[in-house]
Amino acid sequence: MPDEKPRDFDKELAEVDKLLAKLPHADPTLGKGSKHAPPGAPGAGAKPHTFLTHGPTTGPTGTPMGVWIRVGLGLLIGLAMTQWPYSHVCGLKLMFYVMGVGTVLAAGIWGGISSWRRRMGLPHALSLGLVFWGLALGAGVILPRTGYAKTPATWFCPEP
Repeated sequence: MPDEKPRDFDKELAEVDKLLAKLPHADPTLGKGSKHAPPGAPGAGAKPHTFLTHGPTTGPTGTPMGVWIRVGLGLLIGLAMTQWPYSHVCGLKLMFYVMGVGTVLAAGIWGGISSWRRRMGLPHALSLGLVFWGLALGAGVILPRTGYAKTPATWFCPEP
């Protein structure tokens, strides 16, 4: 096949870069640093906008130390719930205990999202454990009061 002309790989790569840059969530660095980058390509500066990746990644809350502090405080709250000093059988004391359980859940979710953003594995696993711990604490309070347990419990204390 002697009459076949040689392929122009630079031209083909430039065409591929141009087509890829038109994609909705194209990599903003696509084609940068090479002569194949089409000038003013659409989507060149676009970043994907999702719930877990959007937000500040700098400053005290975006640093790895900030993630560890957040997860550590959540773990301290989760451990402190085992030492709750008041009976939480019924009434107002039960409501405060349920708010504490909600705080454990919120701390676990908050730590999980921040560790996911920073791609930190161990704090994320600890945060997931904290969420499961909060769900277990909540189940121990809510399930007996919704008719799931053999001996039902009440939300409000009976009148004396």
